[in-house]
Amino acid sequence: MPKFFLSLLFMCMTSMMWSQSSQQEKLEQRKAEIQREIRENEKMLQNVKSKEKSAMNVFLIQKNKIRLKETLINTTEKQTKLLANDMYINQMKINKLNKELEVLKVDYARMIVKSYKSRSEQSRAMFILSAENFLQAYKRAQYLKQYTSFRKNQGEEIKSKSTQLVTYNDKLNVQKVAKQKLLVENRKEKEGLVKEKKEQEKLVNLIKKDKNRIVSDIRKKQRESKTIDKQIDRLIREAIAEANRKAALEKAKARALASNSGASKKEVAAEAAKESVSSSRIELTPEDKLIADNFKANRGSLPWPVEKGFISLGYGDQAHPIYNTLVIHNSGVEITTNEGANARAVFGGEVASIMVLSPVNKAVMIQHGDYFTIYQNLSSVSVSKGDKISIKQNLGKVRTNGDTGKTIIKFLLLQNTTYTNPQGWLSTK
Repeated sequence: MPKFFLSLLFMCMTSMMWSQSSQQEKLEQRKAEIQREIRENEKMLQNVKSKEKSAMNVFLIQKNKIRLKETLINTTEKQTKLLANDMYINQMKINKLNKELEVLKVDYARMIVKSYKSRSEQSRAMFILSAENFLQAYKRAQYLKQYTSFRKNQGEEIKSKSTQLVTYNDKLNVQKVAKQKLLVENRKEKEGLVKEKKEQEKLVNLIKKDKNRIVSDIRKKQRESKTIDKQIDRLIREAIAEANRKAALEKAKARALASNSGASKKEVAAEAAKESVSSSRIELTPEDKLIADNFKANRGSLPWPVEKGFISLGYGDQAHPIYNTLVIHNSGVEITTNEGANARAVFGGEVASIMVLSPVNKAVMIQHGDYFTIYQNLSSVSVSKGDKISIKQNLGKVRTNGDTGKTIIKFLLLQNTTYTNPQGWLSTK
């Protein structure tokens, strides 16, 4: 019965070890991703610093870098904890093996002494021949055979457990080195984080000195953003109305064909034009409904509209990162990326519109059933209205601001005319 419980305990510990090993691999992969993002962030930061006229833009990139460093430290701490658990389990196995070996060696020594005393062939033969009958003699011969086999197995078990013990000790030594490395790595990251936060404090103080200009600049940008949102809203309503007119025309054609009225194309078009056409909600065809359903099914796993970057301004009404009383509105999300980055489609669809929002700001609107995605702040566009677009297809180049050195794409997502938070639709990378 104790052996059963020991076996069960060993199986549980092995299962825990496998699970922790799998978690360690995932954490190591996540850590590598975070370190890559930090390196990319550092490149953006250096690029912006070389061109920057305002400390505000440096602050936003620095803020993201601090967030990434905190995530990295947290991930490393999780790794250290898992490794410590792993080491504890290995130490338990070593202790268990040491106890088992001790018992085995004592038994084996006793057995060897006993065998030595009765080692001669003559004594073995006398033991068998002194039996009272043939059956007893047979049983004694079997006993001697089993005893020899048991002694051999005992020796092999001692050898096996000794090998296991060496393996676990070696593994434990490797883990101790790995744990020490993680602790040193974490200490360096924490020291770096303290330094980053001190730099951030300096930036905040610098920004606060220039409050009037920054507030004025933000309000100006908010007015421009509202004007662009109105323009986008008008274009979306036009796209919805156009889609509904096409759907009405197809229905009118189908009715004329079913009734065999022989109406001309002009008459069919006139009949379709009489129908009321909504500009706020698309009347989905079966094909459009399938596209919309597929788009909706991918919520939370859509690729980002740029290959690399981070969200520097979230969706909706939010407090300014420095001046809490100043509220900023954003109809989408702003993603800071690398200079020269291309915008890419987050899902397959059709180009509903190419928008020229200003001489230096172009946008692409793609329709996915009754959903629309908009890619704003492009310096050039590589698609045309009516083009069928595939997922991750290049749409154009994201504009880099000549004054600030920042490369930002604004990404919007709507269902009909209703804005929604795009961040919840994008994958977590």
